[in-house]
Amino acid sequence: MAKVAFLGLGVMGDPMAGHLQKKGGHDVTVWNRTSAKAERWAAQYGGTMATTAREAVAGATLVAMCLGNDDDVRSVVYGDAGALAGMAKGAVLVDHTTASAELARELHARCAAVGVGFVDAPVSGGQAGAVNGALGIMCGGTEADFEAAKPVLDVYAKSCLRIGAPGAGQLCKMVNQICIAGVLQGLAEALVFGKRAGLDLEQVIGVISKGAAQSWQMENRWKAIDANAFDGFGFAVDWMRKDLGICLDEAKRNGARLPLTALVDQFYAQVQGRGGQRWDTSALAHLLASD
Repeated sequence: MAKVAFLGLGVMGDPMAGHLQKKGGHDVTVWNRTSAKAERWAAQYGGTMATTAREAVAGATLVAMCLGNDDDVRSVVYGDAGALAGMAKGAVLVDHTTASAELARELHARCAAVGVGFVDAPVSGGQAGAVNGALGIMCGGTEADFEAAKPVLDVYAKSCLRIGAPGAGQLCKMVNQICIAGVLQGLAEALVFGKRAGLDLEQVIGVISKGAAQSWQMENRWKAIDANAFDGFGFAVDWMRKDLGICLDEAKRNGARLPLTALVDQFYAQVQGRGGQRWDTSALAHLLASD
């Protein structure tokens, strides 16, 4: 059993922290900007809530956080009430936020300066993966920091791998999001085409999902595309645009060409213009299905 702090109780962080308390048997203290969420979490799982990030991390050997973006992370980690001000030497800070590789390297350097370990550890698997404790976790950091964190992360991981040096986890997540963007655009075009051709999509999926076209997105999102209904579930378009922006910024730095990613990002901007900021990312089909 370890003393763990978890910062950020959104749709991902809430169940992840819950697994640490219930399944992992760890002593978990949580913090969230909206204290009502932390209160509900503590009532549900039996852990402890704190009123500041610094208070939450006191005495913790591992601190995990799952926040919104680079600025959110900096606001929680730095400052007198921030996590880094309260962490003990030898503890490890794990960032599950999908953020920039530059931020990961910055955090690693700031943590190292005060004797704290750091692992950038974005996740894949969505809300369902968090709830079921079956996330793919891609990590960047030193071997020592990763090995110190892995037993705790394994509680909610289906796979937890070190990809490389600090920042490598975030770069791997960018690869993941680039793949998803391309797959979803192709899936949206294919299924809208099939529907306009008069095919029964359930039969179509029954055949092609057993062959080379198979994907997680196909098996889990074809019904939404068939119904042209994208609200109330999944990974929000706003979040995907944030992630694709990170990918495109990194591509400018490393010289990679991402023409399809840039195009799909524009399509998502159009979805936002239709009021679909919180629709699932499969809502690319809405642009194709609507006249």
